Amino acid sequence: MATATPNVLLIHCHDLGQHLGCYGAPIETPNVDALAAAGVRFENHFGTAPQCSPSRGSLMTGCYPHVNGLMGLAHGEWELDDDERILPQYLAEAGYETHLFGLQHITQDTDRLGYEYVHSEGNLYPGVSPSVHQVNRAVNVTDVVTTFLEKRAFDAPFFASVGFFELHRVEEANGRYGFERDRYDADDPDDVGPLSYLPDRRGIRQDLSEMHGMVYAIDDAIGRIRTCLDETGLDEETLVVFTTEHGIAFPRAKGTCYDPGVEAALIMSHPELASGGREFDELVSNVDVTPTLLDLLDVPLPTAVNGRSFRPLLSGGEDDHREELFLEMTWHDMYNPIRAVRTDRFKYIRNFWYLPRVYLPRDVFASESGREVREAYAVPIRPFEELYDLHEGPTEVDNVANEPRYEDRRRELADRLHTWMVETDDPLLDGPIPPGNFDTIMTWPDDAA
Repeated sequence: MATATPNVLLIHCHDLGQHLGCYGAPIETPNVDALAAAGVRFENHFGTAPQCSPSRGSLMTGCYPHVNGLMGLAHGEWELDDDERILPQYLAEAGYETHLFGLQHITQDTDRLGYEYVHSEGNLYPGVSPSVHQVNRAVNVTDVVTTFLEKRAFDAPFFASVGFFELHRVEEANGRYGFERDRYDADDPDDVGPLSYLPDRRGIRQDLSEMHGMVYAIDDAIGRIRTCLDETGLDEETLVVFTTEHGIAFPRAKGTCYDPGVEAALIMSHPELASGGREFDELVSNVDVTPTLLDLLDVPLPTAVNGRSFRPLLSGGEDDHREELFLEMTWHDMYNPIRAVRTDRFKYIRNFWYLPRVYLPRDVFASESGREVREAYAVPIRPFEELYDLHEGPTEVDNVANEPRYEDRRRELADRLHTWMVETDDPLLDGPIPPGNFDTIMTWPDDAA
């Protein structure tokens, strides 16, 4: 019988998106698939941003990046606002013992997070040094997690954040960013399925085959943790949540507000709260995860959050959860201000700067797949407005913003996006946003306002 106050095991990783067997990707992930079969899976779950720290900040605070202050990477001088509170802090006040395993990447100050126990050092950024890579690899983090579960001797329920380094690219000696093909069990490039939104080229297949080795490492870790929960009897009293922050590190994915850039896995499993292998196709944002977890645990919901609980979906009740999702990006390794709104059928993207046709983050630009397309994507200039009919063109290649038959839809979504920006006091409305460590005033292009 499941406990009335369940433990919470939140497992997350880098750059995975929905590249899993249970989401229809051409890869075998039996352990993640088994977790979904025992629990529930959200088909249309999206991060608030196509980059790590801002999306992770939304996951842990329930607020959009421009609301909680984390509009760029945490190791690039961006930080959560001083008064922002995160999930482990809420749960600690509710009597939970809180633990951090592996990486977190939402602040440079681990003490700021308020975890009672921090089980590994170097938990900020996966690209700092080989030693940090080693500590945060799935196999090593899982060793620590399973030891904790086996030896646990406390009466209070626990919340554990478990962060894996994989699938982050690593800079190699030749300047290429890859997936450490010598360390992981890569597939044969001829055996991998191509990505629908990219050309089927050798370099892209090579990257995918190497990335699969890291996916297998994540899948193995999930299997080990679930086995340990079963063997210790904690499976009946632990809510397992598996998610990631944004899409895979490939062109037109990570760093973009197209679906491959913001799609994220969300799987939850608990004998009473989330079970039966159910699948939900409602729109869900990771800004909703913290409110939902607090709601499921009967912890009072904070008023200062943007997300809302989808507990009614899990309870089998009627819940018209969301008609729209809001997405954003401001800073990564360059100024890339974007705001977007997505409905079930349409995606409207507003670009607020002179930008290349498709932005490629540094690690994607210097990858094998990046080399295949970067000359085509670096120019021409991206339009300030993009509109996609996701039913007619799911790969988001055919921009219909200027087609007369979509004019009413374009205006409607532009108005909805602007209203959201006003309601959430988006600083982008006042002009360019300097980086967190940059005091220079920039000039706003007249036709980008």
